[in-house]
Amino acid sequence: MIEILATLSASAAAGMRIGIPLLIIGLLQGSSLWSQVPILSNISPPILLACLSCWSLVELLASKKLWGQRLLQLVQLFMSPVVGAIMGLAVASATATPSWMIACIGGSLALVLQLVQVGWFYRLRGLPLWAVFLQDTLCIALVLFAFDAPWQGGLIALILLWFAVRSAKHWYDWYHNNGKGHGA
Repeated sequence: MIEILATLSASAAAGMRIGIPLLIIGLLQGSSLWSQVPILSNISPPILLACLSCWSLVELLASKKLWGQRLLQLVQLFMSPVVGAIMGLAVASATATPSWMIACIGGSLALVLQLVQVGWFYRLRGLPLWAVFLQDTLCIALVLFAFDAPWQGGLIALILLWFAVRSAKHWYDWYHNNGKGHGA
């Protein structure tokens, strides 16, 4: 159960940002860097470190502007399921659950959280700066929780999933009520 909660925590982080969680997970492994991370272990560590550092910097800086949020959402929408699967597999290497199932769960959770972000972005016409800072902080915290406090990280991931379901219901009700008001 602990491994599943750690997987949810790491995958939820990938649902918010894609470069930052991968960079942190590599740095947390010490001198072995990404040697225990599926797919990334096949890439040269210095090249991976440079690419992930640059992309993390882009994520941190571009997310503060409206045009940057739009650009990041395009990339993150397509990459979050892949990164969520990688993060889930990297964290849950000791679990008896089949790796394909962990990859599917991690990728799905990351995609759902990314879709919620996109939905709120278009509903609010851009995310407020406080929400972007909260995303950055929560992303880093979830990766750290995946290793040090999987119960808490998994609980936060489940709360985020609950928030996603509530958001979908809120949008459905808003759309349904808006349609009736315009004679549709």
